[in-house]
Amino acid sequence: MTDKIQFDHVTKIFKVRSSDRKKGESKEFTAIQNVHFSVKSGEFLSLVGPSGCGKSTLLDLLGGLTKPTSGQILLDGKAIEGPGLDRGIVFQQYALFPWKTAKGNIEFGLESKGIPKKERTEIARHFLSLVGLSGFEDRYPHELSGGMKQRVAIARSLAFDPDVLLMDEPFAALDAQTRETLQTELLQIWEQTKKTIIFITHGIDEAVYLGQRVAVMTSRPGTIKHIIQNPLQKSSVEEDLRSTVEFANARHQIWELLREEVKKSQNDQKTGQSA
Repeated sequence: MTDKIQFDHVTKIFKVRSSDRKKGESKEFTAIQNVHFSVKSGEFLSLVGPSGCGKSTLLDLLGGLTKPTSGQILLDGKAIEGPGLDRGIVFQQYALFPWKTAKGNIEFGLESKGIPKKERTEIARHFLSLVGLSGFEDRYPHELSGGMKQRVAIARSLAFDPDVLLMDEPFAALDAQTRETLQTELLQIWEQTKKTIIFITHGIDEAVYLGQRVAVMTSRPGTIKHIIQNPLQKSSVEEDLRSTVEFANARHQIWELLREEVKKSQNDQKTGQSA
């Protein structure tokens, strides 16, 4: 498989207000530093790291919502210069229009692309079916559970037919049972669509269950500490993968890599070095 995404020695530095308000000066804050790795076309990559390590910053850069201070990010060999329909983003917050139905939320973006009404409706129904929401097309967000809202958000992103799906802790606010159900459904969607997916999470179990590879980030300034090849066979989604020896071994390996980084992050917060 060819490289779909390449992070080429990417660093992101923000200007932040100094804690000494009298001076009114700003200081530099390095969120991520010298991030260098690639993602294959059609790959599912999980990315895990301690709080504040720059995971979301990395995803914002990939989404084109902000630009690197140095280095570049390539998509299909071309530098990312801004947002684009070739990348779909699913956040932890659902960000659905409360005055539109599930189908209407999906159709809204398609309408802005000039897709005719009949085709929009067909596309919306197809992706609602894909995420298990057939029959809920005319429900409004307040009539849906948290898990259903997130399904609509995923369907909305997929409806644009992006090459890459970027997911920033999309299941973090859900209860444990709903989260595990959606994890399995997401794997099934990935198998059907062959999308390239980058999935950010705090949860080691979630990272292991979903990712073909798991990238572990260091504490801030974040960089890639190690990328683990996941031994789990992702096509066996009907099996209880979480109870296997391979799952336990992969989880242990990632925790050993993360343990020191979590401790560093906690120490930084105690000493006031974290923003």
